[in-house]
Amino acid sequence: MTGRDSDSDCTDDRHAHVTIENRSTLERTPAHELALECVTAGLEAAHPERVLDERLAVEDDVLSIRDVDGGTTRYELASYDDVVVVGGGNAAGHLARALETHLGDRLSGGAVVTDDPAPTDLIEVLPGDHPFPSERGRESTRRVLELADGAGEDDLVLACITGGGSALVVAPAGSLSVDDLRTVTDDLLRSGASIDEINAVRKHCSAVKGGGLADVASPATVVGLVLSDVVGDDLGVVSSGPISPDPTTYADALAVLERYGIDGPDAVLEHLRRGDRGEFPETPVTGAATFDGVTSHLLASATTAIDAAAGIATDCGYDPLVLSSGIRGESSEVARVHVAIAEECLATGNPVTPPAVLLSGGETTVSVTGDGGTGGPNQEFVLSAALELTDEEIVVASVDSDGIDGPTDVAGAIVDSSSLAASGLEFGEARTALAENDAQPALEAMGTLVRTGPTGTNVNDLRVVVVDGEGGGDGSDSRS
Repeated sequence: MTGRDSDSDCTDDRHAHVTIENRSTLERTPAHELALECVTAGLEAAHPERVLDERLAVEDDVLSIRDVDGGTTRYELASYDDVVVVGGGNAAGHLARALETHLGDRLSGGAVVTDDPAPTDLIEVLPGDHPFPSERGRESTRRVLELADGAGEDDLVLACITGGGSALVVAPAGSLSVDDLRTVTDDLLRSGASIDEINAVRKHCSAVKGGGLADVASPATVVGLVLSDVVGDDLGVVSSGPISPDPTTYADALAVLERYGIDGPDAVLEHLRRGDRGEFPETPVTGAATFDGVTSHLLASATTAIDAAAGIATDCGYDPLVLSSGIRGESSEVARVHVAIAEECLATGNPVTPPAVLLSGGETTVSVTGDGGTGGPNQEFVLSAALELTDEEIVVASVDSDGIDGPTDVAGAIVDSSSLAASGLEFGEARTALAENDAQPALEAMGTLVRTGPTGTNVNDLRVVVVDGEGGGDGSDSRS
């Protein structure tokens, strides 16, 4: 087996939706080119139009949906008075557009909330904001809830549920304001809390999350079309589970805030305490009548992107090794582990002999210290890797599949052992940037940021580590 050379042709010519805007400046070597091709193929494979082409069909007025586990469910469209689309998330606009392509005039209409719009004819694609909830997201959500509430027993509601919906779909519970939700979301994201913990709070501060949308749409038949951006693909976590049972309680939400030392806003604390005292009903649980007419289908996940990237690696003569589709932990620490595995491949041929491509998905976190800087989990991962790399035969790339890493305008970055030295930054300066959660300026100085713009999908993070193993660096450590 041989690795890729500059004359090889092993690209995926099916890319139609995802473009790395600054790709030509990032492809410094064939290994960089391969890493970026793996990234692009992975994101493209998870795009809603590609996903629905593979998993949804309409024939003789029968809608067939095939889940990632291979099971197929069929719905007789003629048995419903109206077919309505609702939902939200980063990829909801593109999912709505793909549904129009397949269902055409069988659709009665609909509305979804997104920050990545796509042109549609029947379905309203309404604006929202991510990663923090906004007033315009609230206004858009009112329309979604209006349509869901108007659905009757003989109607079919297709719920587009994708990553990002927790921020984009906004319906504050009780007397809470959007500012209250924004503040507690910011505090939670900075704390390093897991997505499950964050969502336990979100669900109990919302009228749409934690089964709320299913409750509003009942007694209609509700069919969830889900693109998962969460580790383990728990459908109750994606977009905070708007049509899924909620196993968490008001007490769980309060415990999360206490665990991470989050003291406010006062309105949120009071709302959760009143709920814990029984003054507000709990979110609906498994077995509740709310879910009698609800079925959810997982159509794509991190594995979808990883499998496509692995296919590119194989076509290029590299052995792909999937480390895990559910990586979690502190971004900087996870990066050190990935680099150590790549170094072991070079030194011993374990766990895979180079030329190889190590792949992982999942969601790492960043515990923000002080005021923090500019960056996101993927940028922290790559900057940490840049501080560890000493062998030029290893290239490390990491991106957020929605094209937006944290509250920034970039997807992630790509580095090798020469990136730091070439930037003119001192090792100590880069290490300080990492410690201060200020990865983006350092990676910008290195010229290693990956810019895709919104990708139309969201299946969490995708990490690609190319291990060439065909000669090169002497392994010397130039750090000081």
